[in-house]
Amino acid sequence: MAKFSEANYDAWRKPASDHEEGKLEAARVLVRNAIQKNAALSKLDYEIFGQGSYANDTNVRLNSDIDLNMMYTGEAYFTLPAGKTEEDFNIKLSDIVKFSDYKSMVEQALVDAFSRPFIKRENKCIRILAAPNRVECDVVPTFIYRRYSQDGSYVTGVKFFSDATQVIEGFPKQHTSNAITKNKNTNRSFKRTVRIFKQLRYKMKDDRVAFPYSITSFLIECLIWNVPNNIFTGSATWSEIVRKSIVHLYNQTKVKETCKEWGEVSELLYLFHPGRKWTVEDVNSYLVTLWNYLELD
Repeated sequence: MAKFSEANYDAWRKPASDHEEGKLEAARVLVRNAIQKNAALSKLDYEIFGQGSYANDTNVRLNSDIDLNMMYTGEAYFTLPAGKTEEDFNIKLSDIVKFSDYKSMVEQALVDAFSRPFIKRENKCIRILAAPNRVECDVVPTFIYRRYSQDGSYVTGVKFFSDATQVIEGFPKQHTSNAITKNKNTNRSFKRTVRIFKQLRYKMKDDRVAFPYSITSFLIECLIWNVPNNIFTGSATWSEIVRKSIVHLYNQTKVKETCKEWGEVSELLYLFHPGRKWTVEDVNSYLVTLWNYLELD
């Protein structure tokens, strides 16, 4: 007999609460108001938007922090196709704000607004600690980023540098948009299945089941993104979707050749590109552990 019932899965498919969107907007307003009071930042062009599990409606724990992206739009980092120069696309460069200075400016604005004891600078973000009137919030300072194609068109994302000097590029808005589309195309089963798999990851951690540390919540969402739509639409129960999803992901990650083209939910970055904290082998091992944990046969 399987470890968990259909009733368990049906409960886990639901969001942490019915007020996630309101929490996200409240956090965005708090941060925006803090930034607007800062003299240095008020002179810059920027955009504040949600990203991560709250913004994508896949949050499964009430105490999870909210992720906000504070993207500087006054200048753009960019990547050009081979053989092209800035002149080819009429890109005019000027002295831009240094990223390290920008992050420090954001940090100071938050300290001024909420006081130092509630602000913690992390490697990739600035954390606003929870208080009676707000949930914990991570503010990620970024610069707008453009990836150009040969014809001069480009896709827009974000780029930033961790305090440990790691370079990170991402496409959070495309992630959100693609997730909404897949959710509609699977009769709203995609996000519900993501929540189930995230809950299972937490259950395994709570039960002290060993699995690779590299299996993150973000990775779980990207793996379920790569499950074909017909598995969601052609299954009668959540138990069936879980079983079929694990089988598909396991079979496709036995060797890298069969999953090397898999993308993140944004479909603008490869899921298994070099430099990731996870590997195909990590994922395949995790799926075996998950299968055994669920006592499936």
